[in-house]
Amino acid sequence: MRALDERDIRASFINCSKGEAKRLTVPRDLDERPWGDLDFFGWRDPGAPDRSYLVAEQDGRLAGVALRFQQSRSGFLQRSMCGLCLTTHPRGGVSLMTARKAGAAGREGNSVGLYMCTDLACPLYLRGRKVPEGGGRFEESLTLEEQIARTLGNLSAFVAKVTG
Repeated sequence: MRALDERDIRASFINCSKGEAKRLTVPRDLDERPWGDLDFFGWRDPGAPDRSYLVAEQDGRLAGVALRFQQSRSGFLQRSMCGLCLTTHPRGGVSLMTARKAGAAGREGNSVGLYMCTDLACPLYLRGRKVPEGGGRFEESLTLEEQIARTLGNLSAFVAKVTG
């Protein structure tokens, strides 16, 4: 992914108003991000513990998605798997991320969800640049490029549900 600046990020959001996009917290360390290793850019909002955001290239344009989540505190699952990158994490490392749908459907309260790495660091897990605490990646016969393509396909399908 190409390096993004704050203006690009704020202008990309497809499921929130321009005012909401203007008020969201964008990381200040954009110059320090490993853009060459990122297939999409995701981050948690430090000021709002239930909010995360991701920006991805879709059909030659940036598509930003505002997400809400509640980290699981109880339940029977000891391990969960991310629906994007298929990385497993112990309890709390994967959360159900929900996105309000774009347009009229979103204004009516409709949303879509997907279990994702809570820290949205999927591209770094795929490349081995980040190792999940107590979790892991299954050894696969797919090449890294094929794993990246699968992850981007999963992300593209999720974004299509947000816009559809």
